[in-house]
Amino acid sequence: MSTVSKSESEEFVSVSNDAGSAHGTAEPVAVVGISCRVPGARNPGEFWDLLASGGQAVTDVPADRWNADDLYDPDRSAPGRMNTRWGGFIEDVDRFDAAFFGISPREAAEMDPQQRLALELGWEALERAGIDPSSLAGTRTGVFAGAIWDDYATLKHRQGGAAITPHTVTGLHRGVIANRLSYTLGLRGPSMVVDSGQSSSLVAVHLACESLRRGESELALAGGVSLNLVPDSTIGASKFGGLSPDGRAYTFDARANGYVRGEGGGFVLLKRLSRALADGDPVLAVIRGSAVNNGGAAQGMTTPDAQAQEAVLREAHERAGTAPADVRYVELHGTGTPVGDPIEAAALGAALGTGRPDGHPLLVGSVKTNIGHLEGAAGIAGLIKAVLALRGRALPASLNYETPNPAIPFEELNLRVNTEYLPWEPEHDGQRMVVGVSSFGMGGTNAHVVLEEAPAAVESASASVDGATVDGDGGGGRGGVVPWVVSAKTPASLDAQLGRLAAFASRDRADDVDAGAVARVLAEGRAEFEHRAVAVGRGTDALAAALAEPDGLVRGVASGVGRVAFVFPGQGTQWAGMGAELLGAFPEFASAMAECEAALAPYVDWSLEAVVRQAPGAPSLERVDVVQPVTFAVMVSLAKLWQHHGVTPQAVIGHSQGEIAAACVAGALSLEDAARVVALRSRS
Repeated sequence: MSTVSKSESEEFVSVSNDAGSAHGTAEPVAVVGISCRVPGARNPGEFWDLLASGGQAVTDVPADRWNADDLYDPDRSAPGRMNTRWGGFIEDVDRFDAAFFGISPREAAEMDPQQRLALELGWEALERAGIDPSSLAGTRTGVFAGAIWDDYATLKHRQGGAAITPHTVTGLHRGVIANRLSYTLGLRGPSMVVDSGQSSSLVAVHLACESLRRGESELALAGGVSLNLVPDSTIGASKFGGLSPDGRAYTFDARANGYVRGEGGGFVLLKRLSRALADGDPVLAVIRGSAVNNGGAAQGMTTPDAQAQEAVLREAHERAGTAPADVRYVELHGTGTPVGDPIEAAALGAALGTGRPDGHPLLVGSVKTNIGHLEGAAGIAGLIKAVLALRGRALPASLNYETPNPAIPFEELNLRVNTEYLPWEPEHDGQRMVVGVSSFGMGGTNAHVVLEEAPAAVESASASVDGATVDGDGGGGRGGVVPWVVSAKTPASLDAQLGRLAAFASRDRADDVDAGAVARVLAEGRAEFEHRAVAVGRGTDALAAALAEPDGLVRGVASGVGRVAFVFPGQGTQWAGMGAELLGAFPEFASAMAECEAALAPYVDWSLEAVVRQAPGAPSLERVDVVQPVTFAVMVSLAKLWQHHGVTPQAVIGHSQGEIAAACVAGALSLEDAARVVALRSRS
């Protein structure tokens, strides 16, 4: 989040709220925003870079968490010890801009950092969808968050009863992870924390989709958070026998010996696809269907059940209307455990693999090989990886796979681990990329989500402003002069935002970005704060240059809600070609100018548009009887353009002929009367 310190088969059709999709029984849901903070990546852009490069972010346990030397023992039966010293960790979990969210320092100190992370990620997901978070107060926006651990509560309880404060209960209560976000933004939709074990965050996504389909929510934030703050939970996982002793997840490999704990979180912003398309939202991917079930009385409460996993896969794809041959890839639960991997493979092969044509195995992989197992947030990490893969039209490699697990009959199941960066190549015209995402909980709760790339109707050249997706229609057109506006609560935060924007504008791929689209997102999709700056330029190169120079920016501090006044100058402010670019860029301006031309026509023998465009034979602006009506028309049309964009004056003032334009905009003179006055005045 830019203001908090530490801070893409057939076309879809619009459907009604209670209808099914054209392909299955579930109405499609659009992913319109994403946010994440995972090991090795602070945002979706960095996450994709990590995945695409085949990077892995598992490290030694940081010294600020616990002393691995004191607690590590390769013998997992050793009392009070763990058989691992590795994990996936994120940075700066102790840092939080409490004032940004209106939280006092004392309350912030009592808050579980999972609450803080959820606040930041929720805000980021909204901004990256081009939505001003402050605009959602009172709306039916739901929050569905997966979370399973209470490490911070363990840490606080060690301080004893004397450390309990009025903020302790709300600070440590797991349900408040979601409720805090709803409270801060004033959201009126459902708000809940889901704990179904390691499948929690993907179950949260399923519940959010169902809430949207029922009309219970108009918009939904869904995801999860998980932080490993004290060694206790890791010791517990070690004693349970789930952890890899060498700090690597060997998913579907013969070396599979356990998982690696990771931490972090992510959220997706969801809306019914029909509504998202109608609203012009950026559609990053489409959730075609999902399903949740439980293994019931399986072989053991913590032993996965292949029949239940197969059933949840079949139900999700039935609801999505996808056949096995449609699915290119499945993001596995893929923990890398000796028991879990063969069971998951058997279920996946039965449900999808064996239904595919020979020679076209189902590709599989696991993000846990890159960042570890985020447990309560594992499902959302896999889902966001899938969304990024759809956007990038490529499948990242699954790591640590060398020798096939002998307990998995890959050829019989028609499965293949994807071990390379694989660009998406359609097998036939019109084929859409479809992927599945699985997440299974230790207590038997299974979830599967079916994703498809965004409809072709909304695929366009796009970019990301610090992760915020913008489409290719900025209203200003490519090549036009546009402003990039930034605001923050403090000068330091403003500088940080400007730095990130400068870095974005300087990227090689920024040449393909519509600067007008970026300008629109920055102006309309961000909350407005006191400290502000604006860079103006024609294209990303010029804007990057302006951001790099102190003199290239206009900075200031807004002092409360100001009143707007329009000032209309007299003769002398004109120049040849004024308004010509606006005629081509803004239909509202062109329409207003056409109205002015019609109003002036009874009194002049020349064309307003011809003069503005400097057409051959058009009279010069040096003529007084030309310049005054033309300047009047441009001023009135500019005022209408500002008003179209929501800028309404509380006062107007004019000098000389500007008084006529001011009177017209204020409604004291009709356009016809004002045109007559300015035309006759210019003859005298």
